[in-house]
Amino acid sequence: MPTPEPPQPAEPDAMTVPDSGTDPGERERAADPWARMPDDALNASGVGADHADGGDEAGGTAPERGDRADGGAETEEAGTERAESWADFLPSPVFLLVLGLAGFAGWLSWTHVELDWAEEGTSVTPLIPPLLILFGWIVSVAVHEFAHALAAYLAGDRSLRGSAYLRLNPFAYRETFGGLVLPVVYLGVGGFGLNGPPTYVDWDRVPSRGRRAVVALAGPLASLVLSGLLALTVSLLVPAGQDTTNWAISSLAFLAMANATSAVVNLLPIPGLDGYHVLAAFRGAGWTEFVRVNGLFCSIAVFAVLWLPVVRDVFEKSAYALFDLILPNPTIPGMMFHGKLLLQFWA
Repeated sequence: MPTPEPPQPAEPDAMTVPDSGTDPGERERAADPWARMPDDALNASGVGADHADGGDEAGGTAPERGDRADGGAETEEAGTERAESWADFLPSPVFLLVLGLAGFAGWLSWTHVELDWAEEGTSVTPLIPPLLILFGWIVSVAVHEFAHALAAYLAGDRSLRGSAYLRLNPFAYRETFGGLVLPVVYLGVGGFGLNGPPTYVDWDRVPSRGRRAVVALAGPLASLVLSGLLALTVSLLVPAGQDTTNWAISSLAFLAMANATSAVVNLLPIPGLDGYHVLAAFRGAGWTEFVRVNGLFCSIAVFAVLWLPVVRDVFEKSAYALFDLILPNPTIPGMMFHGKLLLQFWA
């Protein structure tokens, strides 16, 4: 059996074990790995350099950092521009959800499902038709404000791009109280449609008077179109000479009247209404600034006047008479009144 050789002593490392004749300071620098590291090993300016040189390098590299910051800002601006696309005008998922809930509530109202849920012989206060009217009115409000915002964007107010107004999301409005809460309260308490003032539009960015007038009229026009479509749907479902008490049809008929009253009232040249902005477009910036500050209070004041019993009776009778004159089926105004009773079930 061969005898193992004894281990050979390791040869001294010339880089780590200096000669015994070298200076002690040099031996310390040779043993310290940080001392042997190149100056630019950490990619940081000033490492390994003395204080004076480090100050010069710091002063020399500051503009480079500034250049990088400027470049980053340019990149960020470019990224912002790239983020703008046709998707900024797509309906939001919230709007689609509300639209779907309105459709589901409409189906349940059409089938009178609450009568099947109740015991036989018990009186039923339908609660699903009010939900159908509520969801339908929220959709109507979103379409009304979308028309304002789209017209303003095309006229020059680019600040609305990608906003909740152009994406039909009333729950994310800049002014949710005036844009969503008040119209819902107006409909539930007063029984007629009325939208809040379009104070979110930057009128200074809309250059000409004619364009400002178009922006102001876009909302009432959209409400009129919705009212016509709903009234046409009811006329097709209930031809002339027939009548119905179907909850869904009565709810649609009432929504047709709510959109019509919203359009007609908003055309009045009163502060807080769209018609005032048509007048303000030809009167000067002072008129616009007044309604920007006081438009919400003016809108509430208009509702308070219309809610007075004397004014409300005349207003509602005029609305019913107008539909009776236009529509081929004279029973549709009665369906509208039935829809109002379904909404104000507590009255």
